[in-house]
Amino acid sequence: MSRADLIDDLLAGRAKYSSIFNYPTLNWADIGAVGWLVDGAAIVNQVALQRTSYGPYARAMVRICKEESFHARQGYDIMMKMSFGTEAQKAMAQDALNRLWWPALMMFGPPEAESVHSAQSMAWKIKIMSNDEGRQKFVDQTIPQIEYLGLDIPDKEAKLNKKTGHYEYSDPDWSEFFDVLKGNGPCNVDRMAARNKAHDDGAWFREGLLAHAEKQQIAAE
Repeated sequence: MSRADLIDDLLAGRAKYSSIFNYPTLNWADIGAVGWLVDGAAIVNQVALQRTSYGPYARAMVRICKEESFHARQGYDIMMKMSFGTEAQKAMAQDALNRLWWPALMMFGPPEAESVHSAQSMAWKIKIMSNDEGRQKFVDQTIPQIEYLGLDIPDKEAKLNKKTGHYEYSDPDWSEFFDVLKGNGPCNVDRMAARNKAHDDGAWFREGLLAHAEKQQIAAE
């Protein structure tokens, strides 16, 4: 499959992309929450993928994790400034956390029993940990960060199990997750419209590049 085929599939809505990008970012606090939560969740998955059985992907993950770590640190720094700022700023930070917490948990995919490809990927060691294991790791590392910020945990049922050392938490609304995957999320339509517009608006540039390349080839001959 060529790069052009992949782009066509994306623009036509046939290709999947991360569900988190179908949720809106409303203000500056959202930028911080996205960096902290979304990139933080991605890092949990990507660190494990450094040990995947597919060598090129594993090697690429080393560099990707370094870049993602910067985004996560930047996001948390924004949230710290907001949480320790004015009451209005702290309220914005809390609102952003409330809205993005559940979509961040969904980034790990559905529970193992509902995951179509997870078992096969685990057998081939393409995946190193299950969706539920990754989600638990994310929850365990993020709740103490929420507490440090002085914010309320969006999941009112979340609590530390002292016997296991892990936090117990509520399941996200998986019907919402699957609905977003079907193209019915808050921003699915707007996102695809923006991508198609950008592709159409850039046609002149792509055509120019091809014309230039053809001239160079003719000159070389």
